[in-house]
Amino acid sequence: MKVLFIRSGNKGLDPISTRQGNSLQKEGITVEFFELIGKGVLGYLSNIKRLRRYIKSYNPDVLHSHYSFSGFLTSLTFTRVPKVVSLMGSDVQRPRKLLRIALWIFMFLWKSTIVKSEELYIKLGNKKALIIPNGIDFNSFYPINKTEACDHLSWSKEKKHILFAADPERPEKNFFLAESALALLNEKLHNFEIHYLSKISMENIVYYYNAADILLLTSTYEGSPNVIKEAMSCNCPIVATNVGDIKWIFGLTEGCYLTSFDTLDVYEKISEALIFSDKFNRTNGRERITQLGLDSGTIAKRLIEVYEKAI
Repeated sequence: MKVLFIRSGNKGLDPISTRQGNSLQKEGITVEFFELIGKGVLGYLSNIKRLRRYIKSYNPDVLHSHYSFSGFLTSLTFTRVPKVVSLMGSDVQRPRKLLRIALWIFMFLWKSTIVKSEELYIKLGNKKALIIPNGIDFNSFYPINKTEACDHLSWSKEKKHILFAADPERPEKNFFLAESALALLNEKLHNFEIHYLSKISMENIVYYYNAADILLLTSTYEGSPNVIKEAMSCNCPIVATNVGDIKWIFGLTEGCYLTSFDTLDVYEKISEALIFSDKFNRTNGRERITQLGLDSGTIAKRLIEVYEKAI
């Protein structure tokens, strides 16, 4: 089976869809990637001829687009190749009125629409949509000795390390809440450092998760955040706002704490997580990810079933 992944290339290679494509290749699926270059409606439309030519030369069995705009553009090529579209979160969570209308129109042209969590499924309002979270490659995210990870990153072993789960400049990641809670923490604990999961090479991310005492996520909304699943695969303690499917992913995993959007609550959960980290060091998060079937191999098999049905 040949599958063409269609995605935005404006910010470089998307690691999430790249890992998903790699997991499918391990299952014997031939996957190629097509990058859409250009911003805005006109920028995307400028790719139609190039995409149409690529589809004709590659002759795929399935077109799998990532994010709504990639799905819209793929539909406008008017090819008869079955189309599968993954809506990743932001395109469902806070769509403008025109985007919501466009989604409803184009979904009739797609063989399958995939969302990443039950919350997104409910918000989309399409009963035929499928809930398939992104899988985690256990060969890329795995436990490493904390001392070894700190040495690799040149982090002080005398300090506590809090890893903020995104680029603090992104408004939806709500760094202001994290900053306010850490200001309270600083009144009682001075020997900690804050690090940011931003502009890090794919090879180094696993060291960040393993060197951190806790991962902190204060987003105002999420779909099915990969960062949570990646950190749990490394058995990293976590504090996160109750958004997306995080509550379901956590389950009853000790060392993983849900918080509200109240600054004091976030501070208290950070304090609890640091105490847990001191006492137990790591969680059993990897076991939970395995139980949920969120490893990349299991998710790849589910996608293959979607492709076969589409064909």
